Amino acid sequence: MSWVSLLLTAWSSRAPSLLLVVMVSRDVGLRVGLEGVQTSMCSRWGSRVEEFNQGQDGDVVIGGLFNLHYLPPVLDQEFIKPPFYNPCTGLQAEMLKAAYAMEFAVEEINRNPLILPGVKLNYRILDFCARHPWVLQGAFSLIGGERESCNSTATLPQSHVSGPSSDMKGGLSVPVIIGGASSTTAMILSRTLASLSVPVISHLASCPCLSNRQQFPNFFRTIPSDVYQAKTMARLAILFNWTWIGAVMEENDYGRLAIQAFQEEIEGSGVCLAFSEPLNKETIQEGAKRAATTIQHSTARVILIFCWYTDVRELFLQLANRNVTDRQFLASEAWSTSRDLLQNVAILNVASGVLGVAIRSAEIPGFKGFLHGLKPSNRPDDFFLREFWEKEFGCSLSMTPSNPQSMSDGSTTNISTASHASRSPLAATLSLCTGRETLEGVQNSFTDTTSLRAEYNAYLAVYAAAHALHSLLSCPDKESSPGDNSTTCSSPYNIIQKELLEHLNKVNFTTPNGEEFFFQGADIPAAYDLVNWKTTPDGSLKLVLIGRVDGLELHLNKTSIEWTTGSSQVPISICSESCPPGTRRANRKGEPVCCFDCIPCSDGEVSNETGSHQCRQCPIEFWPNPAQTVCIPRKVDFLSFNETMGIVLTTGAVSGVVVTTAVFVIFLCYHNTPVVRANNSELSFLLLLSLKLCFLCALVFIGRPSVWSCRLQQAAFGISFVLCVSCLQVKTIVVLAAFRSARPGGGGLMKWFGPGQQRGSVCLFTSIQVIICTIWLSLSPPIPHRDLGFKGSKVNLECTMSSVVGFAVVLGYIGFLACLCLLLAFLARKLPDNFNEAKFITFSMLIFCAVWVAFVPAYISSPGKYSVAVEIFAILASSYGLLLCIFAPKCFIILLRPERNTKKHLMGR
Repeated sequence: MSWVSLLLTAWSSRAPSLLLVVMVSRDVGLRVGLEGVQTSMCSRWGSRVEEFNQGQDGDVVIGGLFNLHYLPPVLDQEFIKPPFYNPCTGLQAEMLKAAYAMEFAVEEINRNPLILPGVKLNYRILDFCARHPWVLQGAFSLIGGERESCNSTATLPQSHVSGPSSDMKGGLSVPVIIGGASSTTAMILSRTLASLSVPVISHLASCPCLSNRQQFPNFFRTIPSDVYQAKTMARLAILFNWTWIGAVMEENDYGRLAIQAFQEEIEGSGVCLAFSEPLNKETIQEGAKRAATTIQHSTARVILIFCWYTDVRELFLQLANRNVTDRQFLASEAWSTSRDLLQNVAILNVASGVLGVAIRSAEIPGFKGFLHGLKPSNRPDDFFLREFWEKEFGCSLSMTPSNPQSMSDGSTTNISTASHASRSPLAATLSLCTGRETLEGVQNSFTDTTSLRAEYNAYLAVYAAAHALHSLLSCPDKESSPGDNSTTCSSPYNIIQKELLEHLNKVNFTTPNGEEFFFQGADIPAAYDLVNWKTTPDGSLKLVLIGRVDGLELHLNKTSIEWTTGSSQVPISICSESCPPGTRRANRKGEPVCCFDCIPCSDGEVSNETGSHQCRQCPIEFWPNPAQTVCIPRKVDFLSFNETMGIVLTTGAVSGVVVTTAVFVIFLCYHNTPVVRANNSELSFLLLLSLKLCFLCALVFIGRPSVWSCRLQQAAFGISFVLCVSCLQVKTIVVLAAFRSARPGGGGLMKWFGPGQQRGSVCLFTSIQVIICTIWLSLSPPIPHRDLGFKGSKVNLECTMSSVVGFAVVLGYIGFLACLCLLLAFLARKLPDNFNEAKFITFSMLIFCAVWVAFVPAYISSPGKYSVAVEIFAILASSYGLLLCIFAPKCFIILLRPERNTKKHLMGR
């Protein structure tokens, strides 16, 4: 066994091992190295890479690796002999059409005198049947120029030839490969062929990882990266307010990186993934059941799927068995246009309303006629067309190598089709084709050329390769021809792949459809179709174009979308209902940010948006409305005459004035009676007048505060009460002086307390308060003030004390007089007299002092207008206390006990 075979014995279908083999093979000769690799691979994996129909020999051959079958063969592994694979089954019509698009592009370029003039292109296409080892086998077969794959007896041609040879047993080495129907396949090809600098152009590999030029320097693609697809899906989710989305992904780089790109795009947008279920092709049945169960029990109503269409079919079948038909699916380009799913009756209820991102569709002029002109009789080596033909028309084209059979149209063929006949078990039971079958009137996915997607990508890949070759083979001297093997221009028979890579990186041309084409690294600018699966009147599903994506610009016709519910109403997929205005979101501990509770805004805060994360503080002069959705100006609040408390206090004050006036009238009517004349009737009338002023001053505190009302309040209060207490003070002094003068040696005492002195004393005491108030109100008077410190919907408008000292002096002076009066009255309470006022004054002063002592803490602790109410209550309480204690007994005698209103009774003991 050769050194190459020994290396491959330990190989387990991993590209790095092959890369080592290829790198070593360069040192001992590319020809021998590739032959050794090919021989070892064939002995290990068997001869299963089958060749597509090939055109005539050309100057440059473009290689193609397509996954033309979707059902990989079953591995017969007994571990007692080399593994054996059964033939592949499940011909994919769309992949076959992509291969024909590559052939059509080659023929179209050969007819175009402006591209590669004097150089003829050819193609060589292999089917690797979704097996990774086979794609490597096919790749080495292409770059080695071997015609018969895994034929150890075949003589491989020279790796470098100086010109075309008609007697070559092999074929030309391909300078570029178009293939990689999946991202995994493309990664294997790129990593394996990177050391040889062989360019790989994929028409379907969309994994974002392939954009890394350091890891994949020789990779190009004509399909946008999944980063743009994931961003488009994220923008759709944000557009339709889907904040709670489930995801099902292929368990490979295609699925994982697409979901990663989706999560990066939705970060910070309020969209969350409810779950992420992986699917593996090897365990698709179990994976589909698990994913279907997760979808069934999840609250997410929108499901994002990044999978191949065969895996989606298994998932939809499981969902159909569970009768889960109310989910909205977001489809990736891998299955959004699958006719296999659209035509599957078993999943109609599940798949209706699918919204998907699809490869940008386009038309290829002339391609329809090319497809309609395909016939097995004209392409005897095209085994795949043969297989498709038998399946489409239900007839057999089987022939034996020893006995060629003529077809009804007179053409003959002698094709060895043993392996291909075995792929069609029904071929033996079918009647022979008549030869008059044609694709002219056939309507299916193969003949439909109105929306070419993967086919157009393969078509563009050929044009990109051709323009790179054109740039490489163009001579600096225009008089030289590309066919000349001169030192000034490259030869089509000796193409250096590294130089071809450089030209591919710079390629820029206009397609036959008039679109500009160029590579941005490995990628092309993002362009997608947005499609919708709609239900037709006959109950089937059809694919409808509803929008396009150009770069990051989304063009979508929302009104034309049919959702899974069958209506035009956008489905709702949320974990928590959006918080209404007036509330904010509070994340639940340990759950995604999309799952939250709604809590009302705090006092003084509003939120006027649905789903607000934070409430906004209102400005100082504003307050939230009851719904806490908008800040409104705070109402000015003060003790008014219209509110209940104002009415009660006003009633109390007016009643006090009325009662005082009534007492005054009574005393005026009975002014000559002993009860009225006792203890100086003049002071009694003055006391009644001061009490009336006290009651009236309470009314000044009610109403909207103004500059003058604030000044009048405290002045009226202070002067009225000093006048009142002064009268009581003088009365008490008069009582004491009268009894002291009755004692021996005290006869001259009363002359100092005659009527004039009494009036003078009252005026003196009152004048002191007047002076205090004048100074206070002149220097620092109370002013109206909006109290914004109190949080609430109202702003307290009150008279604020600019100088607390002035107010304290006013109250202190009243308190001093009251205490002095209380002390004197207490001393005179037991003097012998039937109508000694001292004891009534004592009791009234006790009430007065108790009220104003309690007033101080109550006033300080009461907010806003309630402090005003406390002061009014203290005024009324103390005024009523004085009125009742001093004058109620006298009125009782005057009105109800007139017999006691005599001098004899008053003087009696």
